[in-house]
Amino acid sequence: MEKLSSRERQIVVDDTMVIDLASHYHDALTHKIGLIKKAVRCRRMISFQYYSENGESQRRIEAYRLIFKWSSWYVFGYCHSRNDYRLFKLNRLWDLSVLEEHFVPREIPEKRLDFDAYFSSHTIRLKAIFTETERHRLIEEYGRDSYVPCESGGLLFEWDFASYQNMRQWILSFGDQVRVLEPEELRADIRRQSENILQRYRET
Repeated sequence: MEKLSSRERQIVVDDTMVIDLASHYHDALTHKIGLIKKAVRCRRMISFQYYSENGESQRRIEAYRLIFKWSSWYVFGYCHSRNDYRLFKLNRLWDLSVLEEHFVPREIPEKRLDFDAYFSSHTIRLKAIFTETERHRLIEEYGRDSYVPCESGGLLFEWDFASYQNMRQWILSFGDQVRVLEPEELRADIRRQSENILQRYRET
């Protein structure tokens, strides 16, 4: 098993700054990064089980890049299951194997190397009112200009999300400290989840 050293997990910018890229489960993540680095260098195919909001699937890809973006690691490659370039989040990728099969590197179109496009091809607008107690989180995650104080109290927040599931999970992490105004799909989703939670606790 190839592992990243502590030096590889950290970027020393200068004598005053160190960026630590280790996650809370860095052993599993380090193992994945080590295997993918090996595959990229040796031009060998990789296979893995991938879990997404659409379900789980087995993938075989030609790995071309390891990418650290928005606090998460991704592998970029050509997916033989979809016959197209894809970006896969390492946190959702398991049972990773480097195969004996080699591949001939493709000429990657320049536009497919614009990794921002993989996150912003379709966005969903969130509009919500947060309590004052959550001001610090909004500032920490989206900046001081991400909200507007309401005359009736609370903080009006509007933002475009690339993933409904990411938006949903983020909103649910605030519990009862937020009221969603839009989209209606998320409002209905939260109502259903709240009713399910109440029902489970009534049963016990």
